[in-house]
Amino acid sequence: MTAIPRFTGDAQPYQGGDPYADHRSADLPFTHLADLADRQLGAGVIAANDEFFAHRENLLLPGRAVFDPEHFGHKGKVMDGWETRRRRGASAEHPWPTAEDHDWALIRLGAPGVVRGVVVDTAHFRGNYPKAVSVEATSVPGSPSPEELLGDDVKWTTLVPRTEVGGHAANGFAVDIEQRFTHLRLNQHPDGGIARLRVYGEVVPDPAWLAVLGAYDVVALENGGQAEDASNLFYSPASNTIRPGRSRQMDDGWETRRRRDRGNDWIRYRLAAQAEIRAVEIDTAYLKGNSAGWASVAVRDGEDGDWREILPRTRLQPDTNHRFVLPEPAVGTHARVDIYPDGGISRLRLHGALTGQGAADLAARHRELGG
Repeated sequence: MTAIPRFTGDAQPYQGGDPYADHRSADLPFTHLADLADRQLGAGVIAANDEFFAHRENLLLPGRAVFDPEHFGHKGKVMDGWETRRRRGASAEHPWPTAEDHDWALIRLGAPGVVRGVVVDTAHFRGNYPKAVSVEATSVPGSPSPEELLGDDVKWTTLVPRTEVGGHAANGFAVDIEQRFTHLRLNQHPDGGIARLRVYGEVVPDPAWLAVLGAYDVVALENGGQAEDASNLFYSPASNTIRPGRSRQMDDGWETRRRRDRGNDWIRYRLAAQAEIRAVEIDTAYLKGNSAGWASVAVRDGEDGDWREILPRTRLQPDTNHRFVLPEPAVGTHARVDIYPDGGISRLRLHGALTGQGAADLAARHRELGG
């Protein structure tokens, strides 16, 4: 894996103009994966020890943090992030915080899974960011309260050891721990502000829950589906097509650049496990003058299986949810949607159920990852 750049130290004070002009960032090898801390998946910041200057919930807001240099409130500068008060020492002789002093926030992941990378973005916190951060994770079933998560019987695993970070920077950390987690604890040492937290990884659903559901969307992100690859990601990520709910606006789907050749665009998916697909939905919500003209769907069984078309090339209408009942169930582990010639779709749904082999494989992985 390519070394991930490390940012440390203050950024320059804001001098006017585009506040992101000097934001420090880099291409990270894991950001194509799903954000397990996505609010739309159900993630939340459920507690923090301090949020004097800026609310903890801002950590998981979609999009980049916003900076308004003229916006001040009763407690000082209003920041789009999580910001704690300045820590102080015990006395005039020792006015500095101790090495152990730190602030923390508890995050419930929207979908439990294996974490592959974390981004702690200190955008606009130029001289008031933490000196260092650390990230821990745990796996607790159900819906534990903050008090339960902080109990002595809960085991926390370090994903990111205490590491110095930079101000006004997207600080990225690769994670190499094969374990399923449900909650994170973000620590900042000793205090300061963080604009956004992103937690990239692979969803690992609860097999018992899926078994009770019976039939469901076997490519949905929250059920363990994954967008593995796509022909074009110019305007938006392919993983948008398997997010929960209907698209809310045009950029909440997948849209490609305009083609000037005779080819077509496509997305390849990995299903939750081997499944029997019985119906297909292709939604073009909010894609009106730029929806795909036609689409087809194929599946294959196994990494080396042959692709088999289950929905032939079919005309799509703009801003419309299209539903297709398959003439017979189709078994596979992967799916591919092709659009012609370009454009976009907002959602793909593949309704069905895991096969006996698929359910067994998913249960085995769940056990291996500590679920």
